Amino acid sequence: MISSIGHVIRLARAGWILAREGVFSGVETAGLPLEMRAPLFLAGLIARRGGGLQRIAPAIARLGPSYVKLGQTLATRPDVVGVAVARELEALQDRMAPFPRDVAVGVIEKAFSRPIGEIFAEFSEPVAAASVAQVHRAKIVADGGERWVAVKVLRPRIERRFRRDLGDMFFAARLVQKYSAEARRLKPVEVVETLARSMKMEMDFRLEAAAASEYSDNTEGDADFLVPAVDWTLSAREVLTLQWIDGTPLSDVEALRRSGVDLPGLGRTIIQSFLRHAVRDGFFHADMHQGNLFLTREGRLAAVDFGIMGRLGAKERRFLAEILYGFITRDYQRVAEVHFEAGYVPPSYRVADFAQAIRAVGEPIHSRRADEISMAKLLSLLFEITALFDMQTRTELVMLQKTMVVVEGVARSLDPQLDMWSTAEPVVRSWIEENLGPLAKISDAGQGIASMAHLVSQAPAILSRGARISEQLESWTADGLTLAQPTVDALARANAERNRFWRYGFAFLLLLLVVHFWR
Repeated sequence: MISSIGHVIRLARAGWILAREGVFSGVETAGLPLEMRAPLFLAGLIARRGGGLQRIAPAIARLGPSYVKLGQTLATRPDVVGVAVARELEALQDRMAPFPRDVAVGVIEKAFSRPIGEIFAEFSEPVAAASVAQVHRAKIVADGGERWVAVKVLRPRIERRFRRDLGDMFFAARLVQKYSAEARRLKPVEVVETLARSMKMEMDFRLEAAAASEYSDNTEGDADFLVPAVDWTLSAREVLTLQWIDGTPLSDVEALRRSGVDLPGLGRTIIQSFLRHAVRDGFFHADMHQGNLFLTREGRLAAVDFGIMGRLGAKERRFLAEILYGFITRDYQRVAEVHFEAGYVPPSYRVADFAQAIRAVGEPIHSRRADEISMAKLLSLLFEITALFDMQTRTELVMLQKTMVVVEGVARSLDPQLDMWSTAEPVVRSWIEENLGPLAKISDAGQGIASMAHLVSQAPAILSRGARISEQLESWTADGLTLAQPTVDALARANAERNRFWRYGFAFLLLLLVVHFWR
């Protein structure tokens, strides 16, 4: 009860800040139930002049890092917040004032039980700061040489703040989902769960180090892409040490232009790298904004900050590749079939009807110029159409869509005329040929034969276990089910508690009767 009151108070404060900035002023109330129209009417009364939807990003930034992360997640969900709100939320930047260098030094010394001078020959002031951590440049002298590294340090007491705010978000999501059928389809609790899992991993730098290591292994053969090496000896839960990347950030487009870089070529590299990692590896960088991407002196695209990574299983990778290739080739029937084969659309609907709806998404895009085609917009429209066919929100695809929005924006900042279809086609076609073509089918058949042979080799053990289970069932039928002693003890305790409750309840009722008749 007390925790619920705390949730309500903090959520009311957040609602007040958003309402004061006029964020709810443009919400259309027609058709909404009374219990929703009344709060929106009150929000309109307290909105300040000059406020409006364009104030949503700074208003959320005022609420703190947890809400910034939530806003960035909701920017990927136009089906939940609407296209206009999603577009405004894309402006959210995960930037915060740095904490003092001495505090960072204390965190590092505690993590490694050594003074900072024994760890690094030089340790700079913070060079970048975000909601979860900040980065310092440091020098290591060892084996007669020196090297520069990036040291990421967790922000003190940030975990407690995130736990509290996530508790508030779960409370609100469960409340909305309980009373709204439309909310249940959009799965707001799963949206918050996705955010919670992401934040849990982002605040343990050992997991980020493992992600960077896996990402590096996957991209080792990519000549145009670089992942900095992890220094495992100087990485812990609160500290992550990576190879320092010397390069130009993609946020400085003018510097890139002055250096004579082929900007359209760099834009294509960004898109193709992202698609290659998502479709080929099923493991991709899910925070590929300009600040996390650099162009090295050797002309390679380098990524940093691996706290937010996305994964796609084999089914999701095939789904992504086939729907993109289907739209590229205008094979809407195949796009529809893929949705049904993946089990994303209920079988009560007809494939032909769904293909017709898909055509309504694809044809307007193909009638536009190349620079007007947005792959991220395509996925947004696709999710809107699928809602008409009761397709449940696929949480595993949410992060993919979010990243595609960001990656496409970065590429278009380098080349506004970028042709998304011709850029994506080689990567998607190559994956389909390798994984769904004749050679892939022969490979699948071979794997099937191998699996069958393994099953045959395990047959004696399986039959033996089956015989034991059959004997146990016969014994239970004849003699009854025998429970383990800990189970019996637990049932006895539960029964005693229940009996105690009824005894106390009966005694209390008897006392009330005595008092009543005494009067």
